[in-house]
Amino acid sequence: MTAQQTQIEINLPNLRNNLSFLRSKLNSNTMIMAVVKAFSYGADSKIISKELELQNIDYLAVAYLDEGIELRESGIKTPILVLHPQLNDFDKIFKYELEPSIYSFRILKEFTTSIVRHSKKNYPFQIKFNTGLNRLGFTQDDINDLIFFLKKLRPNFLFSHLGASEDSQEASFTLNQIIKFNKICSDFENKIGDTFKKHILNTSGVLNYSKYQFDMVRCGIGLYGFGNESKYAEVLKPVLSLKTVISQINTIKEGESVGYNKGFVASRPTKSATLPIGHADGISRLYGKGKGKVFINGAFAKIIGNVCMDMVMVDVTDIECQEGDQVIIFDDTTFSAQEFASTIETISYEILTALSTRIKRIVIN
Repeated sequence: MTAQQTQIEINLPNLRNNLSFLRSKLNSNTMIMAVVKAFSYGADSKIISKELELQNIDYLAVAYLDEGIELRESGIKTPILVLHPQLNDFDKIFKYELEPSIYSFRILKEFTTSIVRHSKKNYPFQIKFNTGLNRLGFTQDDINDLIFFLKKLRPNFLFSHLGASEDSQEASFTLNQIIKFNKICSDFENKIGDTFKKHILNTSGVLNYSKYQFDMVRCGIGLYGFGNESKYAEVLKPVLSLKTVISQINTIKEGESVGYNKGFVASRPTKSATLPIGHADGISRLYGKGKGKVFINGAFAKIIGNVCMDMVMVDVTDIECQEGDQVIIFDDTTFSAQEFASTIETISYEILTALSTRIKRIVIN
C-alpha cells in the first residue's frame, strides 16, 4: 500500500501470526491475556480487541478504567482486567463489568465497601502480589491482613509481574521472582483454605520461561511483533507500519540552515525533503540532528535539524525522489519500530505508544 498521507497501517494477519506463535509455546489449556492498554501499543485498541475476540482470546488487559469502558462501549464482551484501578473507579467497574486488580489495602478497602453498596457478592477480581518489580502489589507480609479484609471474597486469579524476563543475564532474578510467587501463593492458599488460578509470565516470560506458565500468561509486545531476541524477528511480525509522504523538496545552499534554531547548517549544497509528521505525532525531538533516519526509495535519509511539532526534514541529497513519494518511518519488513527506536537508544514500546491518535489508521486484513 502506497501512503498518500501520514498513516499507520494495522496488519491483522501479522497479529494472528503472532498470537499463533505465542500459543505454540503454551500448553493447550493455558489461557492468554492480551494486553491492549495504551491504545493497543499505538495501534487501535478497538480494532485489535475485536480481532483478538474473533481469535477466541481468553482475557484482555488495560491499564486504566476509561480504556476498559471504551472497549465495552465498542461491543467487546471478553473479560477485561483493569491493571491499575483508582479509588473512585468501582461504580463504573461494576457498571461495565470490568475486573479490577486489587494491589493495595487502600484499593481493597474501597473495593469491599463498593461490593456491599452494589450488592456484588461474587464479583470477579484479581489480586496482585509484588515479587520484586516494586511498583504495585501486596507482599508476603501482607497476607494475614489481606485475608482478614477479604473476609468471604475470593479472587479469580493471583498474579505478579516479572521485571527482567527479557534479560538472560538476570535469569537468577527472574527465577527468584517465580519462586517467591509460588511461595506467596502457597502461603495465601493454605491460610485461606482454597486454591486459585495464577499468572506471572509476560511475553519474554513466555519465550524464556514457558515451563512456569501456570494457568494464564499475559502477552503485550509479542502480539504486536517484538520479542526479546533478534531470532524472534523471523517469527514475530510487526503489526504496525508508519508511513508518510514527501510534502516538499528544498535546495539548501552551503551555509544555509534548516528548521528552528538553525538545527542544521549545510556544509555543501543539500537537498532536503519535508515530511508531514512531527513530535506532536510521536516522533521525539531526540531523533533530530542526524540521529534518526527514514527509508525513501530504497535508501535511508537522515533526519536533519530539529524535529518540529508537525514536520520533519530529511537529507535526500543522494536519493532519487520527488514530492509525493512514499516515506517509511518503520514497517514490518524494511525497517522495524525497534530499529527506528534504537537510533536514539530507546525501545519499541516508546515509539509505538507515543504515536498520536491524530494519525490516520488503515486496517490491512
